[in-house]
Amino acid sequence: MRELNWGRDGRDWPNGTYSTFVPCGSITWHVQRMGSGPLILLLHGTGASTHSWSELLPKLAETFSVLAIDLPGHGFTSAPGKPEASLPGMAAAIAALLTELQVQPSFIVGHSAGAAIALQLNLDRHLTPEAIVSINGALMPFDGPASFLFPILAKAVSFNPLSARCVAWAARDERRVRRLIEQTGSSVANSYVDRYAILLRTRRHVAGTLSMMANWDLFRLFDRLPDVDVPVQLLVGSRDRAVPPQDAHAAKERLPRAELVRLDGLGHLAHEEDADRIASMITETFAASMAL
Repeated sequence: MRELNWGRDGRDWPNGTYSTFVPCGSITWHVQRMGSGPLILLLHGTGASTHSWSELLPKLAETFSVLAIDLPGHGFTSAPGKPEASLPGMAAAIAALLTELQVQPSFIVGHSAGAAIALQLNLDRHLTPEAIVSINGALMPFDGPASFLFPILAKAVSFNPLSARCVAWAARDERRVRRLIEQTGSSVANSYVDRYAILLRTRRHVAGTLSMMANWDLFRLFDRLPDVDVPVQLLVGSRDRAVPPQDAHAAKERLPRAELVRLDGLGHLAHEEDADRIASMITETFAASMAL
């Protein structure tokens, strides 16, 4: 088991030359910023980090200024307290970081749980971007017994310090990490697998991921989707096995200004599988928003 160390691990972290660390409240944030122009905020999903945008970030930076962050407890960002681990708490913590940085994003791109945070930022009136792009957004509660059993199990596991150690120990076998990724319906380059393996061997990162899962309430978010007052593009991988594609159709019915785009042949980690395709779609969407 290991802990992330920027002096060691940051030397070859994707886009690491664009990294800085920003103290804000009780959290010290790892942020990456690149490019110039209207600002895009990138929010990764549960268990990931800025590495998830390693190819997409520089492509978007050809047209925009792009800000990517490690979520609280993820990657190189320090662990949050319990209030910041909830969905509204995480949105509020990000809003405070943006105030500290003195920036106001024009657009938000969120992957999986990051898409839920993007919508929460708007619902709580922290941000009113020109548009939001959701990549395989995790916007709905689990169905059936999992709807109440999963958060309870996640909470129980997060309170057991041995659980993070067990995950970190299992992640020493990179084949297990690759199988875990493949179970999402995606096939990604070895460079991504290597970074996920590093993260999953890190007790604090695993503990932060479990804490986030244990403290989220997607029932409330789903109920409030009709109050989202900005355009939302829902990019949905046809091969996504982590978030059922039909969930995006249900979300579209509740969002007042939503467009759903099917990504044929891509899974849950669509932006890691085909950064060129996703960058082109995001650029076109945001360029159209600016032209209105």
